[in-house]
Amino acid sequence: MTADTKTGRFELGDLVVESGALLKGATLSWKSYGALSPARDNAIVFPTSYSAQHMDQEWLIGPDGILDPSRWFIVIPDMFGNGLSSSPSTTEDYPGLVTTADNVRAQRRLLTEVFGIETVACVYGFSMGAQQAYHWAALFPQAVRAAIAVCGTARTSVHNRVFLHALQATLEAAPEHLGGGRFSRQPDAAMRAFARIYATMALSQDWYRENLHLQASGATSLDDFLDRVWAPGFLRRKAENLYAQCSTWLASDISANALYGGDLVRALQAIEARVLLLPSRTDQYFPVADNAAELPHLRHAELRPIPSIWGHRAGNPAANPADKAFLRNAVADWLARG
Repeated sequence: MTADTKTGRFELGDLVVESGALLKGATLSWKSYGALSPARDNAIVFPTSYSAQHMDQEWLIGPDGILDPSRWFIVIPDMFGNGLSSSPSTTEDYPGLVTTADNVRAQRRLLTEVFGIETVACVYGFSMGAQQAYHWAALFPQAVRAAIAVCGTARTSVHNRVFLHALQATLEAAPEHLGGGRFSRQPDAAMRAFARIYATMALSQDWYRENLHLQASGATSLDDFLDRVWAPGFLRRKAENLYAQCSTWLASDISANALYGGDLVRALQAIEARVLLLPSRTDQYFPVADNAAELPHLRHAELRPIPSIWGHRAGNPAANPADKAFLRNAVADWLARG
């Protein structure tokens, strides 16, 4: 990382979230990359995805990366519940539900109050980050020029919610679970089961059929892949944080607010930004069909499926040069049109 970087914590004060609960002493952790132009017109917001922290996303920022900090001022706000911003692991009375919209409204305050940015050039996000990009465009239609949603949709689908409920039920079944997604101590056995369930959906059947769990990871067996390669990405996180972010993901819906009253079509039609939808052809969370159903209701949008067998992980291709090149070219083209 050669670009100028800064980190900070934005103090939001006591924050009333959409559920009516109070998030006491709310804070957003953030990191920026590059320089803000004098006109403040080159900002890209890059929200974090499920369980990710800003350092997990730095790999795609660089002059030859997907987001170029020599051209753009990139701000990664850490999502509530990820362990850096306000989270159950650090906040005793963390609300039972903090929504995607709660996150985006806090991020909007960060951009305006800390950086004086009223309009962002783009919001780029992967997975839950893509859901936040969609929310930015729907909640603040005149403040977002472009949105790029990589492997993410405007509303969490029923099939996706079934998977998320399975993850939460696994954590709830742990003897360490105290109720409401809180634990007496880290539920190690449940966390290992959680990680294995996640592995069934994050990567496609084609990916496993091609034995990429061995060839792409250096694992010696399926168990070695699941336990040594895959599981540590989740075991490093606190169970209560993963549970809370599952709740955020479950409830994610750009229309579930007073602006749109649950009318998804109206929320999509209100978006003024140019929207690039980049689903993976083999994603089981956010399939191409879900984005295709949204496309007719967007004013200025394009659907470009990633031709990959890496499933959901095609949208976060740190170890996948072909998909990284696809994303880099698609994003460069979309941003150049602005």
